[in-house]
Amino acid sequence: QEFVTVLVRDPRTQKEDSWHSYIDYEIFIHTNSMCFTRKTSCVRRRFREFVWLRQRLQSNAVLIQLPELPSKTPFFNMNNPHHVDHRRQGLQEFLEKILQDALLLSDSRLHLFLQTQLSPEDMEACVSGQTKYSVADAIHEFASLNRRFPIEDEERKKGKNDADSDSESSSSGLRPSDDSISCGCKASPASEES
Repeated sequence: QEFVTVLVRDPRTQKEDSWHSYIDYEIFIHTNSMCFTRKTSCVRRRFREFVWLRQRLQSNAVLIQLPELPSKTPFFNMNNPHHVDHRRQGLQEFLEKILQDALLLSDSRLHLFLQTQLSPEDMEACVSGQTKYSVADAIHEFASLNRRFPIEDEERKKGKNDADSDSESSSSGLRPSDDSISCGCKASPASEES
């Protein structure tokens, strides 16, 4: 049976400049679903990128009532652990509901959001065919730039003997989001297959 485990965790404060900061969250995916290019992935996203994703998904699936994001309150305090955790929980619930809908799962923006660190502008360019790379290329490229998960290393060794064929990554033109910080992702015990 297919499953998709999504965890939104590890909120971190990031400095934009000397006056502005924001919080980003690690999104961890573990799945056996055929819908996903990578079976395990980890990216960091900030709240406004979730807002962008929801708007894009809604514009492409007009008849579907999308779940709400946690409300953006003017009283949100980045130094208040309760506020940060409440938002984190709301973001996780949003993604859990999104990932249960087959129509939404067919949207390439969702996969780029969850499995690459591309900025919203770069995701739009990729989806609309304005880049040299495809959605699958972008996801594979991001995975090759980051630490591999042991499960996928084993699958890769079984599936390919020509590991050198992936080495043309520097000319792909892929750029991470300015907001991105690479995450040292580890599979958590809660996400292990049983």
